[in-house]
Amino acid sequence: MTNLVAIGRLPLLRDLFQALTIAPGVWAELHAKGAAWPGSHEVDAAPWIACRAPNNAALVATLRTSLDLGESETIALAVEIGAGLVLMDERDGRHAAQALGLRVMGAVGVLIHAKRRGMIETIRPELDALRDRAGFYLGAAVYVKALDAAGED
Repeated sequence: MTNLVAIGRLPLLRDLFQALTIAPGVWAELHAKGAAWPGSHEVDAAPWIACRAPNNAALVATLRTSLDLGESETIALAVEIGAGLVLMDERDGRHAAQALGLRVMGAVGVLIHAKRRGMIETIRPELDALRDRAGFYLGAAVYVKALDAAGED
């Protein structure tokens, strides 16, 4: 989610999902060391985004052995509330979530989904913004595959 927020696509998340629940660790990432990540103020002001801590401290602690706090809390919270989808980009976090039976979608998947629903015209400038403005690592093969999945060349 934070990568899409950084490129100004928070409204797209609202339009696609209507409501989001984020873990305190994700909120903390948006406000790391007192500095606001691009879009963090918009997240704070969004009434459709709720911040909720997971209750399963043992699962969070287990996940923390290999993941950061935001990912660990997100996965634990998703398991706890029976989330239909987890928004996560980090590979190890995605694998851990999938291993627990969660459905995962990353920023690129969100953009493809939005394109297929007619919410954005083209994903190429969005992919470029992820890479250039958000500092999102996007390998050439994934870039081409995303364009192909979105019906772009």
